[in-house]
Amino acid sequence: MPELPDLQVFSYNLNKKITGKTLQKITVHRAQKVSEKELKEALEGIKLEEVYREGKELRLRFENGHLLGLHLRLHGKLFLYQEKNTEKKAIVDLLFSDKTGLTLTDYQGIATVALDSEEKTSPDALDDELNAEYLTNKLSKTRTIIKSILLDQNIIRGIGNAYADEILWDARISPLSKANRIPKERVKELVDSIKSVLKEAEKEILKSHPNLINGEIRDFLNIHNSEKTESPTGAIIEFATVASKKTYYTSEQQLFD
Repeated sequence: MPELPDLQVFSYNLNKKITGKTLQKITVHRAQKVSEKELKEALEGIKLEEVYREGKELRLRFENGHLLGLHLRLHGKLFLYQEKNTEKKAIVDLLFSDKTGLTLTDYQGIATVALDSEEKTSPDALDDELNAEYLTNKLSKTRTIIKSILLDQNIIRGIGNAYADEILWDARISPLSKANRIPKERVKELVDSIKSVLKEAEKEILKSHPNLINGEIRDFLNIHNSEKTESPTGAIIEFATVASKKTYYTSEQQLFD
């Protein structure tokens, strides 16, 4: 599943390719909560102003204010094409007036399309609103394990399984730690790790795959990496099922219980 840094790179590259173009035709291949008719009425003939990421969703903002949301889910992929899409298992095609096209595919058929999604109140992982005060307040009210908290999109939007592991290792906090047992000073370090890990990952992906618009790049990750047996500081990488997810961690991470 593409995670926040991947989606940041996708949005950066799609902005270069399709922003400023007028949508000529939208075709929905798999039924969505929003109908093809609604999408056509809202978006066809309108210029695309911006592509950006919001949480785990890519959003296309059009000149008339409408937002088209693309959620890739587990196996969704984006492809550019000219005039006619030849990719299989398409969810939706966007054909622009210069005959450039963008398609969202998913062999499982669960990637989704939304029009003007309702804004969520939880902060995005890279928003300034995600700070030590906010997270300390949230953690103090629950004994839920910290990995589950990082994955809860109603608390922080955008973090997925791989980067939750990377963040917790960077902050040296065990994924099994109880949220309300983590000291305030360590919560501040956790927030710093969230920001730095995600931003550095985006830089790494852009450096190695500067034109990426689909897939997920994981080979540079420090511990959430099946090819590695030790962390950069020499600790053995262990794994277990935590919060129903395969979780990588080391003995360097302190458990707060």
